[in-house]
Amino acid sequence: MRDTTKHQGLRNQLANVLQAKGITNEAVLNAVRKIPRHLFIDSSFEAHAYQDKAFPIAAEQTISHPYTVAFQSQTLKLQPGEKVLEIGTGSGYQTAVLLELKTEVYSIERQHELFKKTSMFLPKLGYRPKRFIFGDGYKGLPEEAPFDKIIVTAGAPFVPKALLGQIKVGGKLLIPVGDKEQVMTLFIRKSPKEFEKHELGDFKFVPMLEKKN
Repeated sequence: MRDTTKHQGLRNQLANVLQAKGITNEAVLNAVRKIPRHLFIDSSFEAHAYQDKAFPIAAEQTISHPYTVAFQSQTLKLQPGEKVLEIGTGSGYQTAVLLELKTEVYSIERQHELFKKTSMFLPKLGYRPKRFIFGDGYKGLPEEAPFDKIIVTAGAPFVPKALLGQIKVGGKLLIPVGDKEQVMTLFIRKSPKEFEKHELGDFKFVPMLEKKN
């Protein structure tokens, strides 16, 4: 669990790269500067941890590009104290960013191996979501709804109705929609039955899986 001044320097460089790519939210950039991303990936990739790249992690999943994490975090305009549902805990890096932004995080992972690993690892770094859930992200977390924001970190072939139903009026759902490639899609709930939809460009995510083991 080593984090050195060299790592810090690389994080500062990564934040500059993300800034050049259009990330302007200072709280998001500060989270990138602070979180030791090299600890979230296999040590064999450590030398590349602060490049804007995705890397494989356990259970055939990936840790997303830092740009993708920063873009999703910036797009949601997260405010301290907001209640956020994260679908796809994965390595926990996005979870850590959400927590650095002082939100109240509920995170669902359906790969049991990842769920166990990440739910033990994150608290060691001082990151404690309100709840870690092993379950089906398509169903969301009805018992804790409604949420201010819902962030989906895997490619969904369609938009789950359950997730739309769990956003507060005025709240937002950000979800990559599509099969092999996805369109980042933002839904803003305008009223109990009305949603505003924005398509924000193409991204590539691992697929969102249904039905937990």
